[in-house]
Amino acid sequence: MTADAPAPPPEFALEASDGPDGAHVLAVRGELDISTAPRLRDALREAADAERRTVVIDLSGSTFVDSTALGVIIAGMKALAPIGGRLALVNTSRPIGKTLAITGLDRSIAVGDSVESAVRALQD
Repeated sequence: MTADAPAPPPEFALEASDGPDGAHVLAVRGELDISTAPRLRDALREAADAERRTVVIDLSGSTFVDSTALGVIIAGMKALAPIGGRLALVNTSRPIGKTLAITGLDRSIAVGDSVESAVRALQD
């Protein structure tokens, strides 16, 4: 009997939708890395250009976040600041949570385990 091969990572997808309390939700599925982070960067720029003041990046479907993606998230926070916008993350992954903690990003950005809790964290 042969060992099962590891499952391939899920295809990357980024979907925008409206969330609670007028939040703009960017749901990420798959790996958020140097090859996919530009799509998130573009979506964050579009949100800032449209003056979306509450943006939530939902990483609950993401399997990996690299340093390029972290830089995009930080740039997104900065892009929203001039319009009074704020950014929150949804995270349910222990490895991604560890990355956020090691980098200190979890102390400078609201993080929840659902879109609703991330929006609430911005309101606190």
